[in-house]
Amino acid sequence: MEYTYLEAERVAMEYDTRNPYELLECIGAHLEISYAYTADGLKGFSAIFNRTMYALVNGKLNEHEQRIVAGHEEAHLILHKAEILQYPGQTMRDFELYSETSRLEYQANHFLADFLVSDEQVLDVASGKRLGYFHTASALYMPPPLLAFKLHSMIERGLSLWR
Repeated sequence: MEYTYLEAERVAMEYDTRNPYELLECIGAHLEISYAYTADGLKGFSAIFNRTMYALVNGKLNEHEQRIVAGHEEAHLILHKAEILQYPGQTMRDFELYSETSRLEYQANHFLADFLVSDEQVLDVASGKRLGYFHTASALYMPPPLLAFKLHSMIERGLSLWR
């Protein structure tokens, strides 16, 4: 998990952004918003065809979910490029937003959580304000399940939420 945190921080600093759409552009990935799927179906996928990276996001999701899916797919393109290239023509398809069904999904969720919000932002919101979990997630513009990944990352790295 330390690797995913370090990689998330590296790209955030290198490209000076924590915006998934900007990062997709920075890494040269093509983003496609598709309305071909139902909102409760495919959320998104990532693929590499002819050395070109692609991220598809379901356009029937609300804008917050689309942003999360875009970030999750970019995590696959950054962290799992070798695995994607291992099976040419295959895509990494996601039907759930916060799946922990495999090592790759788990890593992509941790990367996204660490990329979207810095440790300092979490500490600033959480320290001294005594906000509940859901209010903290809301203040960080982060879905509660994704905040759980961020907090887990911070705890694993020895950070305390209480200063």
